[in-house]
Amino acid sequence: MATATAKVEPLPQGKLKLLIVDDSNIIRRKIERELKIDRLQVVATASNGRLAVEAFRKEPADVVTMDITMPEMDGIECVEKLVAIKSDVLILIISALSDKATAIEALKRGANGFLCKPFTDRQLTDALAELIRGGQS
Repeated sequence: MATATAKVEPLPQGKLKLLIVDDSNIIRRKIERELKIDRLQVVATASNGRLAVEAFRKEPADVVTMDITMPEMDGIECVEKLVAIKSDVLILIISALSDKATAIEALKRGANGFLCKPFTDRQLTDALAELIRGGQS
């Protein structure tokens, strides 16, 4: 089932908008639940690339977590579309190790980091913190 949700409310100063893209509801909820970075606020979630682009056009995020293998539009095509809309978006690919070659392709097309599934909350926090630090240097 394809889903996209957007939370439309003003962000407090210094907050970064986060879009979570994964076809697994379990993974989307895990990322939301385990997010330990106060500066990040989830503004939308999407279950495929097409819905992610729609949500991103309405509310351009600063940071995106992106799965690779999804129905309708995969993560690689979605990365390209998001970067075309907002070139300074920070994108963390979160995918299974078997997708590593594909993830490298996503990095070539504009993604900024990679995290393997399965991941711990600490690995997620560290990867997102590193992504944000790298994006501000």
